[in-house]
Amino acid sequence: MRPGGCARAKAASPPAPAAGRPRPQQPSIPPEKDVRPAAVSRARTCPGDKPGRGKRYSAAVTGPQAAPGDGQEEAYLLGLRLRGRQVLVVGGGAVAARRVPRLLTAGADVVLVSTSVTPALEELAAQGRISWRHRAYAAGDCASAWLVIACTSKPEVNAAIAAEAEGNRTWCVRADDASASTAWTPASGTAGDTSVGVLSGDPRHSAAVRDAITAGLRSGTIAARHHRRRLAGVALVGGGPGDPGLITVRGRQLLAEADVVIADRLGPRELLAELPPDVLVIDAGKVPYRRQMSQDEINEALVTHAASGKFVVRLKGGDPFVFGRGGEEMLACLRAGVPVTVVPGVTSAVGVPTAAGLPVTHRGTAQDFHVISVHVPPDDARSAVDWPALARSAGTLVLLMSLERMGAVTRALMKHGRPGDCPVSVIADGTMPTQRTIYSTLEGVERRLVEEGVRPPAVVVIGGVVTIAAELAALARDLGG
Repeated sequence: MRPGGCARAKAASPPAPAAGRPRPQQPSIPPEKDVRPAAVSRARTCPGDKPGRGKRYSAAVTGPQAAPGDGQEEAYLLGLRLRGRQVLVVGGGAVAARRVPRLLTAGADVVLVSTSVTPALEELAAQGRISWRHRAYAAGDCASAWLVIACTSKPEVNAAIAAEAEGNRTWCVRADDASASTAWTPASGTAGDTSVGVLSGDPRHSAAVRDAITAGLRSGTIAARHHRRRLAGVALVGGGPGDPGLITVRGRQLLAEADVVIADRLGPRELLAELPPDVLVIDAGKVPYRRQMSQDEINEALVTHAASGKFVVRLKGGDPFVFGRGGEEMLACLRAGVPVTVVPGVTSAVGVPTAAGLPVTHRGTAQDFHVISVHVPPDDARSAVDWPALARSAGTLVLLMSLERMGAVTRALMKHGRPGDCPVSVIADGTMPTQRTIYSTLEGVERRLVEEGVRPPAVVVIGGVVTIAAELAALARDLGG
């Protein structure tokens, strides 16, 4: 089909009269028995083609007329390009009000014939977006239409409309009788650049299937990579604190498009099992004190795979720009000429305490909170953290990567003014099924961690909000019996 061309498929009808013989006038009331041929095909010249030289396109409808509830397997789904082509809608009620907006979106020239219309349709007519013929249906209305929708409240009128459309070899949708329609309207929806149409013979079931498909495409739970229009470059995707349900919709969509995924240990790794088998998954490790890819190796892998034409997703735990080295990876890519998309994620600094019922701020208790990466102890020359200022602050302290250095941290805080009985909460495996919470104090937490055998990953929260969290947990337990 040439670009912008038409494929006008026409419904089954008796052969056209010979040249020079007028076509019989269509009746206003259809015959009692509707007899259709077993098969027919007809070609039509597209608008704008020169006379005698226009391209011709054929379509065929085969088989006898379907009985009510049957013939679903005979339906041939087809995308109609309606821009600039007339669609006749007869009837101005609720059905028309649902169908017309979608026709307008497709660019159709909508002609509405009805003695009365809904307020929404009347507004469209007032705006000049549709042509409203304020009268009842009359024979001849279908003459210029490429598609006809009969949705009046009178079956005999819908039958007459369908009969005229049949005589004109024009597809007709009857809203009142699907078995008498030459065309059915699928339950349709869109997800991004994808249109979905579903036919099942049961409109409600079709709508439910449509909703499930479009929701899956929008959320990325249905992995359907593009092939003609591939994404390019690198996406730095924040996967959230661990629970795969906490990744953003955009993050999951991009993950479904990936050719290569470079994943951290703390990302939502369960999602990797849903990827197609041809996706290359690279384990970047990031396990404390164990073998892992260096940051330079990660940067090199991002650039190399993206430069080879692959779409690369860097799946990280939390948010890529909160102690995630996302800035370093973005710099490496951009300096190499690789485009980068950044998708925010739920940072574990807030997401994990929230999942444990611990508010990092609370009116009258904490007006500020501080997030600290404790990858080196307070007395290390490489530490840029002002521990004395943190000790004097009344705000909440949220510590990441701190388990191996908790003794040094608690001693520094108490040395500079934080009381030893200051409440502390440690949340291990936050948002995961193995999540557990430990309550202690600044002077007792180091010993408690050893007793409980707590291992990374864990988030430590210090401050008065821990007392609020303990009260919330007790009330929740009482409520649950």
